[in-house]
Amino acid sequence: MRKAHVPGNEPHENRGPLHPGALQANLTTGQRLASLDFFRGLIMMLLMLESSGIYEHFVSGTEGSFLHGIAIQFTHHPWHGLHFWDLIQPGFMFIAGTAMAFSIARQDSRGRTRRQESLHALKRSGWLFFWGVLDYAVRGDHLSFELWDVLTQLSFTMLVAFFIYRWKTGYQLLLSGMLLVLTEVLYRYSHFPGFDQPFTDQHNFGNYVDWLLMHKVNPGGWVAINCIPTAAHTIWGAVAGKWLLSGSGQKRALRNIVLLAAAVLALGYALDGWGVTPIIKRIATTSFTLVSGGYCLAALAFFVAWIDVRQHHRGLFPFVVVSRNSIFIYLFFEIVVSRWLADYFNVIVRGILAPTGLPVAVILVAASVAIFLFEWGLCYWLYRKKIFFRL
Repeated sequence: MRKAHVPGNEPHENRGPLHPGALQANLTTGQRLASLDFFRGLIMMLLMLESSGIYEHFVSGTEGSFLHGIAIQFTHHPWHGLHFWDLIQPGFMFIAGTAMAFSIARQDSRGRTRRQESLHALKRSGWLFFWGVLDYAVRGDHLSFELWDVLTQLSFTMLVAFFIYRWKTGYQLLLSGMLLVLTEVLYRYSHFPGFDQPFTDQHNFGNYVDWLLMHKVNPGGWVAINCIPTAAHTIWGAVAGKWLLSGSGQKRALRNIVLLAAAVLALGYALDGWGVTPIIKRIATTSFTLVSGGYCLAALAFFVAWIDVRQHHRGLFPFVVVSRNSIFIYLFFEIVVSRWLADYFNVIVRGILAPTGLPVAVILVAASVAIFLFEWGLCYWLYRKKIFFRL
């Protein structure tokens, strides 16, 4: 991981609606795609709020009320079904693909060779894998080797998306479909004793692979080979980025993105509704990958149309601040906050507010808000110092 001042980090100016080819031109003027920064920043802000524990308080505090139905949307679905929170990791992996498209375009404009770009991609994936393993490396008083972190998943999906990036779009989409078919075949037609039930928790092919790789099965049902089907998310993100950079006009690019979103959403919900393949986030079934990818594509299209085409930039700054150091803040709240800082903040806030007689629930929420503000303040300090950590 390195830190550097990234050109083009100045605030966006309101220059009016974009004309065809303007996104490509932006690469040479040092500008960034504002919607991309916002999308990534939004995902990281939601993850920061989770790391503060505020969703747990929301869920427990609303039990028995009509708000509980909203609160549980910020938790993962137990198995067959879909909650809003199940879309966050797909969004993380999808937007990484879109950002990669812009990164490759910038590297091309600066005259970097394919070999240099390939070495950079390999190095980046190596660091992602390292930090992903390190994130789960300490369990209590012992070391642990686990491959369930989103960064280890992303290290694989980014490489796949990178090495097929120069392919024609049709071939890229075909490969993403083949990865989904491969997932279906592996789950349905593998018959290992004890792991021969395709869509049953703790007894499926993904659990079997985890047992081979790590000699353990995740009690929550997560599996390492989710990286195979979810490579489609990163590929679709890269394809969307290519469309936005194609120079053929934002209307055509947005039309393509919306059509792909509609197609994969319809197919994913049909597979689930017809009883072919259930939507299960924890093992990234084909139907889940299609549906979640469709929502990611639709969200990108909306953000590009609203922010970059219609030039609605007001209120983006808090998200941009977080977006510029997304990997850093992810590692910070995963390793530092969750293992130490959250407890430290809770003790401090309880000690200050308990004598006031405030309800315990209010004090817990106040502690979570303090944690979140500290995380955002750290990102803001790095932004003001022009320190941007990149892989």
